[in-house]
Amino acid sequence: MEKRFSLLLALELLWWVITAGIVLIVLYPIHKAMNVWIFERYNIFFVVTLVTLTRYTFLLKHTLIAKRQVFKIVIMLAMFPLVFMLVDNLHNFMVSIENYTWDPLTGHLPPAQKKSIESYLWVEMLFFGAGSIFAAPVLAVRLFMSVWRTRNYGTV
Repeated sequence: MEKRFSLLLALELLWWVITAGIVLIVLYPIHKAMNVWIFERYNIFFVVTLVTLTRYTFLLKHTLIAKRQVFKIVIMLAMFPLVFMLVDNLHNFMVSIENYTWDPLTGHLPPAQKKSIESYLWVEMLFFGAGSIFAAPVLAVRLFMSVWRTRNYGTV
């Protein structure tokens, strides 16, 4: 049991390193082109949330919480306020861009680069924001199924 726990812990740490790498890859073009990205926290939050929730949805059997029923129930219940927080953050981003346009953020860029970075920012934020909003209830259903299976069949 001790060896399994240490392997699962090592796998979890590896996944967090991979998630950090994905965040760096996604944010690199933004930091390269812009002086200030005021939605950086939202952006990081969306990327980390989507990667983590998707990972737990598909690889729940290989995580530290696979057999921990109470912890799965707590996470399942936490998905409801998380969805509202994610929707609020994505809404704040979209309203800010619609109200103030891109000029305060990308006005210093040459026209060709301005258009491409605005397109990248919009698509990337919507992809990770909407993906994380969708992934939260899917994970809640997956955790519910896992709790039921563990209780009735002894599997994850």
